[in-house]
Amino acid sequence: MDQDLLFSYKIFLNAALPLVKVIASDVPALAKKFEKAHCVFQVSALAPELPGGKVATHFTVNNGTWTVCADKVASNAMVELQFKSIEAFVAFFKGKMSPATLPKMKGVAKHCGMFLAFMQVLLKMSALLGATTPPEDETTKVLLVKAFFYLLSSGISCLNKSGHEAIQGWTGTSPDRVYSWAVNGHPEVSAYIRIKAGKSRAGRGEYKRAMPFFTLRFDSLDSALGILMDIDDMLEATKAGRLIMDGAPEFGAQLGEYMLTVAAYAK
Repeated sequence: MDQDLLFSYKIFLNAALPLVKVIASDVPALAKKFEKAHCVFQVSALAPELPGGKVATHFTVNNGTWTVCADKVASNAMVELQFKSIEAFVAFFKGKMSPATLPKMKGVAKHCGMFLAFMQVLLKMSALLGATTPPEDETTKVLLVKAFFYLLSSGISCLNKSGHEAIQGWTGTSPDRVYSWAVNGHPEVSAYIRIKAGKSRAGRGEYKRAMPFFTLRFDSLDSALGILMDIDDMLEATKAGRLIMDGAPEFGAQLGEYMLTVAAYAK
């Protein structure tokens, strides 16, 4: 399999699709739809070239509580979007929608209500991550920054585990270090990645066991979105104090490079 295709589908399965849980839980109107739900949702792609012949990420929902099973196929999915190939799956989630990339929709007749609710969450996620201008209301800003931070931390770790040469080179020679993302006054959007001797683990929230080795910190949600949405320049933002590097600047440049790498595979 082409490496770019491999990295893209891994990013979507392990970093992007898990954001479904965040959006379904944090948006009250969507959370309400799953309060009494008992359902297994799955997004999959047929892959005859791989062991098992299929790749997927699935979600188990019980009374509004979501469990994410990233890069794992469920045999008991009740609602499923099944793509005919990994290529179609990646193209669809990159916004290249056409009759050739549309998935087969399974479970619609039997679980119509749950299917529609799940689709609403996917559409909300697509609208958030595909936005070109920052939202105006504070609640949506918080959700979008959180989604981006989670995507980046999980995405970098995913690429490391999937064999990305540059990122493996970074983690392979590293001592035990934590890199984090934060916004002043908004601890709820924080995320981090811990690396050591080739291993990596992404985490949500603040890392509290010790002071992170390096933190990419923003002075506000708007400043964070300026960088995350590629509207602001990182160097100019740093000079103006909108972006604060808690640690040596060279580590900020390195982390920024891997953030761009994740973004490239997800777009």
